[in-house]
Amino acid sequence: MSDLLQQIAAAKQYIQGFSATRPLAGIILGSGLGGLVEDITDRIEIPYADIPYFPESTVEGHQGRLILGNMQGRPVVAMAGRFHYYEGFSMQQVTFPVRVMQALGVQTLLVSNAAGGMNTAFKVGDLMIIRDHINLQPEHPLRGRNLDTLGPRFPDMSEPYAKTLINKAKEIAAANNIPVHTGVYVGVQGPTFETRAEYKFMHIIGGDAVGMSTVPEVIVAVHAGLKVFAMSVITDLGIREEDNVITHEEVLQAAAEAAPKLTRIFRELIQSL
Repeated sequence: MSDLLQQIAAAKQYIQGFSATRPLAGIILGSGLGGLVEDITDRIEIPYADIPYFPESTVEGHQGRLILGNMQGRPVVAMAGRFHYYEGFSMQQVTFPVRVMQALGVQTLLVSNAAGGMNTAFKVGDLMIIRDHINLQPEHPLRGRNLDTLGPRFPDMSEPYAKTLINKAKEIAAANNIPVHTGVYVGVQGPTFETRAEYKFMHIIGGDAVGMSTVPEVIVAVHAGLKVFAMSVITDLGIREEDNVITHEEVLQAAAEAAPKLTRIFRELIQSL
């Protein structure tokens, strides 16, 4: 057995020591969006530091706990805080929790993030359903020897975000009078926010929003055969005025203010599974 398979098995065994329930859905919560876990009932919270081979999140706004429980009557596992390549982790470490979720039984992955808007129709606090992405990260999470038990050598990425989930989320948003956009997410390394020229470049190549996460986890989820839904909270604007400087504190504040709308969509989407 490879080292990765052994690590997945060890983490799975440890987590199942707290609950033998097979989660139907996995949730990854981005910057400032950890409040969604309050909607999870019968919660069991496990610090990342206690789980074998899990990294520890180092970023403000990422709580660093794995949550087991139920949402809308569906068993779920949620990451309150994620890992980023810019923190110094390898892509295998960044995406390791997705592997563990799949091993626990997860069939659908819901991902959220805070992102910078590049579409002129966007405002701070808007929600964007991700319909596709552009990967500008400097490392690929599937680089190296492929383990056929985890997924194919060359996974198809023509529909990384499930259209059925996108359409259902649009229905939920409309029924709750929540305006949503759909668009293309550009994944970059970070940790610097983008220059104005970089924002312009990424918009020219087809991007509507940009962030420092999500793409690696989605690639591994698709490799593992999971259905994926992802949503960005637009927390700043790359088309900003010249004197508007972005800070992480402002990103967290904008995410927190938009979180109730995202939570409602996630909650009802999970209920529909």
